[in-house]
Amino acid sequence: MIEALKHEELITKIGGRFRFTALVQKRLVELMEGSRPLVERRLGMTDIELVIEEIRQDKIGIDYQKTDLTPPPAP
Repeated sequence: MIEALKHEELITKIGGRFRFTALVQKRLVELMEGSRPLVERRLGMTDIELVIEEIRQDKIGIDYQKTDLTPPPAP
């Protein structure tokens, strides 16, 4: 299991498991279609680990201005 997923703060940061999963899936598709990583890829890092690191570093997230979703409550 990816260590970052053991902590609920990453899930909460995005607004829940469903939104987190949707964001990860969308970003994985972008990477497979040729998008460049927004963080440095370490040796042996998988695509999903890369996406999670992008989320941890606030490089990607859900744009609540462009969706009908409401932002998660402030911690």
